[in-house]
Amino acid sequence: MTVQFVTVARVDEIRPGRALQVFIDDEPIAICNVGGEFYAICDICTHDNYYLSYGRIDGDEIECPGHAAVFNIRTGEVEVPPAEKPVKTYPCQVVNGEVQVGVDW
Repeated sequence: MTVQFVTVARVDEIRPGRALQVFIDDEPIAICNVGGEFYAICDICTHDNYYLSYGRIDGDEIECPGHAAVFNIRTGEVEVPPAEKPVKTYPCQVVNGEVQVGVDW
C-alpha cells in the first residue's frame, strides 16, 4: 500500500493545546496541536465511541469526554483506563502552512 498525504486544515486553524475533527473517507480523525507539532489520531475512543477531539488536551495526552480515558497523542497508547486498546495514529506533516494526514489507499 502507498501512503498519500491529504490536506485537511491550515496550521492557523488549530491552536496549541487544541484538536480539530476532520473526516477522510468518512473516517473521523482528530488533528492535535501539541506545542506547535501536529499529530493525527483516530477520533473515536476505543472504550465507548466518544469523539476524542471534543476532549481536553494536556501536554501530549488527550482525555475522552465520555469516561475520562486518556490517550497519548504521539503514540495512540492508553495512558489512563477505562480504555484498554490504543487508538490508531496516522502520519501527519505540515507543508506550506497546511496540515496533511497520510492515508493508505
